[in-house]
Formats: sequence, C-alpha cells, structure tokens
Amino acid sequence: MTLLEIALYFMVLSLFSVGGLPSVMPEMQRYVVEVKNWMSPAEFMQAFAVGQAAPGPNMLITTLVGWHVAGLAGALVALAAMCGPAAVLAWFVTDLWDRFKDSPWRRAIQRAIAPIVVAMILSGGVVLATPDSTPDWRLWLIAAATAAGILATKLNPLWFLAAGGVIGGFLLS
Repeated sequence: MTLLEIALYFMVLSLFSVGGLPSVMPEMQRYVVEVKNWMSPAEFMQAFAVGQAAPGPNMLITTLVGWHVAGLAGALVALAAMCGPAAVLAWFVTDLWDRFKDSPWRRAIQRAIAPIVVAMILSGGVVLATPDSTPDWRLWLIAAATAAGILATKLNPLWFLAAGGVIGGFLLS
C-alpha cells in the first residue's frame, strides 16, 4: 500500500508543480511530515538540503522521501511518479502552446502565472524556515540574507546555498 500511496501522491503533486518542485514544497512537507509522519521536520529539511546541494535536478528530494519510506522501490516509484505525469502533460501541450505563440490569451496566461509561481516558491521558503511550526529567527535570517544576496549580486546561487549551510552549521549547533 505504501508504494501505491507514494505513486499516487507524487503523480498528483507532479501536475501541480508549476515552476518546478520548490512551488509544491509546502504541500510536500505538509503531507510527508504532518499527514503521513513519514519523516520528521528535521529529516525533511535535511532531505531538501541534500536534494538542493547534489548535482542534478532539484527534484532529488522526491527520491530521498521515497527511499526513506520504502527503500529503493520507494525511491524509484517516487521519482517516476514525480517526473512522469508532468512530462506527458508537457508533451501533449507543447504543440498547442507553440501553435498559439502570438495569441493574446497565451500572453495573458504567462503574465498571470508568474506571480503565482513566485508566491508558491516563497511559501516553500516559509515552510523550510519554520520546520517545527515555530519560527526560528536564525533560519529566517539565513533565508533573508540569501534572498538579498541573490537579488543584489550576479553570483551563482550555489555560493549562497553553501554559505547558508556553513552559517546554519554555526548558528544552529
């Protein structure tokens, strides 16, 4: 039953991940930590950090969640469920999207979806900065400094991720 739950949940999540995985991070955290108790808040945060730091796509966290819940089979099911539906939908929509590239409704959709994606990604940051539902000023400070640094400079965001990890190591230990 667990593999089926993993598959169904990540398939649905895949279809809502407009803007990438960070846009659905709050929902994933809610389900995995609060509803199913598959991971603790700290374990989820660690999986997110590993998923972001490791080379490759940022959806590695889905594989890590699957692995934590059901081993290798869970990892493979979670990854396939997260990638499959969105890929199939994108494949079907691409031709239609290209065909109407000059359409006013397409431009309207693109303008409307941008703030939605930004808000979904910011909500993921809020979830990660409050892992135990209790705000921790140190996590908020790291998140604010990282956001300010990314906006103020043209440095690769991975430098800020590394700096946040080092600072977090000192502040949170």
